[in-house]
Amino acid sequence: MRNSHDDSRGLTLPSQRAKGRRGAFPAAAAGADTDTDAVADAVGDDGPVRRCILSGVRDDRDTMVRLALAPDGQILPDVRAKAPGRGAWIGVTRAELEVAQKKGKLKGGLARAFRTAEFVIPADLPARIEAALTRNALDRLGLESRSGKLLTGSDKIEGEARAGRLIALYHAADAKDDGRRKLAQAWRVGTDREGSDLKGLALPVGRPILSLALGRENVVHIGLTDRAAAKRVSEALDRWLHFIGPESSPVPCETASQGASASGLSGTLPAVNRYEEFE
Repeated sequence: MRNSHDDSRGLTLPSQRAKGRRGAFPAAAAGADTDTDAVADAVGDDGPVRRCILSGVRDDRDTMVRLALAPDGQILPDVRAKAPGRGAWIGVTRAELEVAQKKGKLKGGLARAFRTAEFVIPADLPARIEAALTRNALDRLGLESRSGKLLTGSDKIEGEARAGRLIALYHAADAKDDGRRKLAQAWRVGTDREGSDLKGLALPVGRPILSLALGRENVVHIGLTDRAAAKRVSEALDRWLHFIGPESSPVPCETASQGASASGLSGTLPAVNRYEEFE
């Protein structure tokens, strides 16, 4: 189950997008997409569509994870879809990927996608994908912070929430329950949704990681009042949270829908894999 929350003005936030599309799609228009991926190119209403090599589900490419074949033959994550050459796409969770890798289904899917068996799948590929998605999501939060489109501090966020200007609300995994409830109530009041279940999303990292990613001290709560920035953050978080899945959460949350917690992220940001260097 993916994590979700929304506001009364219709912004799509984590898990409100469709799980996938099935059926026929029109052929890609000339020049609509410039990569040379091996799997089912198409163009849907929201942009280029890809098919997961494991589940067969079609979805927007921005909601899936691209795997690239490196020059040395290794299969590596390319979460920003910048690496040259052919790619294969997956839209499954880490747990599903690990099962597919163990049973040989990942190898078969990649062989069909790349039309070759001359590649090596790193044993820690799922961990590499998780690290890359984590880094991508935290980088996005950092970019929005540096652009001035992200709020921190309970008082500032509460003020914007009560004024009806808050678009998205996030919390560190170790944020106290009373702080979360206070901001959620202010958000409901500001959007005339008192009595609803509107609330923020607990992220799968604690305040040390969020503070480091945003370049600020003691980041516990995050608010966004810019709709475009909130959409960018939502998209990055959606892929990350879907991949790690709620099952991986060792950090208690108020409800099961408030988020998962990636292990091993208590004090350092994950390393960037080499394909992340493509801009």
